[in-house]
Amino acid sequence: MLNSIIQNNLGISVIGAVVVAVLLLVWNIFLQLNVSRMRKNQEQLFSGKNGTDLEKIILEHSQNLKELDKDIQDLFGISNKINDLANHSVHKVGVIRFNPFKDLGGDQSFAIALLDGQSSGVVISGLHTREGNRVYAKPVEKGKAVKHPLTDEENEAIKMAEAGAESISQKA
Repeated sequence: MLNSIIQNNLGISVIGAVVVAVLLLVWNIFLQLNVSRMRKNQEQLFSGKNGTDLEKIILEHSQNLKELDKDIQDLFGISNKINDLANHSVHKVGVIRFNPFKDLGGDQSFAIALLDGQSSGVVISGLHTREGNRVYAKPVEKGKAVKHPLTDEENEAIKMAEAGAESISQKA
């Protein structure tokens, strides 16, 4: 009886050993394929180069990156200067024509608002009368009068400039 138990277990043990051997063989083939692929990649990376050549290339790239970073910083500074200039230059304009005197001819009088990015600048008004023309300039800060009160037409020109209205308005 002991003999038959050993023979039965021996068969199972042999089958188990064969299964383990097949699994190890498949795993070995998989590892060999990975190693060969890594060798191909390594050969492609080091094609015609040695360690010192690669180090030299990496250092050159590092230097190029430092120069590019400096150029980017310079461009950032220039961009800030341009933005500052744009905020202080005239880029909001409002024009209104009007007739201050009902008994005279057409809309010969005008108000022009010339404003920067913060709605500061100047309002220029021209009044047409029978005796001649009179021109006034009034400073504006943040859309409001600084020293001299603004007329309704001047305030309307400022509102047009701030709104970005591109046409000339005529007020009756």
